[in-house]
Amino acid sequence: MAKLQPLLLTLFCVLLLLPSLAFGDCTCDTEDEGRDKTQALKYKLAAIASILVAGAIGVCIPILGKTIPALRPEKDIFFFIKAFAAGVILSTGFIHVLPDAFESLKSPCLSDSLWQEFPFTGFVAMVSAIGTLMVDAFAVSYYRKSHSNQAALNGAGDVEIEGEHEGHLHVHTHATHGHAHGSASLVDNSASSDLVRHRVISQVLELGIVVHSVIIGISLGASESPKTIRPLVAALTFHQFFEGMGLGGCISQAKFKNRAVAIMATFFSLTTPIGIAIGIGISSVYNENSPNALIFEGIFNAASAGILIYMALVDLLAADFMNPRVQSNGRLQIGTTFHFFLGLVLCLS
Repeated sequence: MAKLQPLLLTLFCVLLLLPSLAFGDCTCDTEDEGRDKTQALKYKLAAIASILVAGAIGVCIPILGKTIPALRPEKDIFFFIKAFAAGVILSTGFIHVLPDAFESLKSPCLSDSLWQEFPFTGFVAMVSAIGTLMVDAFAVSYYRKSHSNQAALNGAGDVEIEGEHEGHLHVHTHATHGHAHGSASLVDNSASSDLVRHRVISQVLELGIVVHSVIIGISLGASESPKTIRPLVAALTFHQFFEGMGLGGCISQAKFKNRAVAIMATFFSLTTPIGIAIGIGISSVYNENSPNALIFEGIFNAASAGILIYMALVDLLAADFMNPRVQSNGRLQIGTTFHFFLGLVLCLS
């Protein structure tokens, strides 16, 4: 699972460099209405502070389950928090990120007919969702096979040593006990597989959130219209908080070491503020309507939407709604469903 962390870092560096593609000549003019650099800068600085604090608090709440008993994964409230956050993430993917991708890749500023004729947005979203499924499936499958092979080798070694030292009678007795140990081993394998799955989920989910967070941060930072920025500050603060809660829940279940938890939480909290800072730095030369900017934002938004939609439906909602504990408890099932729809509705604005 450590292999995914360098991937996150590499992608983040790419996202920092790619905005330079939008510095060239533009085919569509940027609207100058309502531009006020001084007032816009104040809102941007407020956005950096509020989004940073909201993201940090959101991602840390579920992680604090180690010290706050009410927030532990085995408690009912944990299912409610995850369902609410899953609703926010699913709504973000469908209602905010995917339409933005369609708007960018179907923009009249893209004169090449290929962008108008081929459904690139749906194609990229589909590929990213399938890619997420492949990473999810193959990572867990690889771990299960390697762990099972290691367990089989250890079991064979135990039987051989027992036979050499204690004779046939004791080999038979040991084999009888070995069956019990084998059953325990299967339980351990299942628990280990679930742990690996949670670790894959948490890192892939963070990847999807980071991509669209950096892009929206750059867009906000590059804007010089207070009318555009003002409503975005509240909306992004809200999204960052509850996306953080969803990610924090996954990180909590993954049981990473404290250092890895701190890195992931910090990485998530800083992505949008860093995106805004980059946008401020390039605001004088960045044109959101240039072909390169539209293609860059459209493709990465589509990929992010595919990841977020898959993760919300498959790894967050399906996993919890099909959980035997939820299935066998009517009140918990109703509460989880209510909080899921609450997250969906509140994220529509």
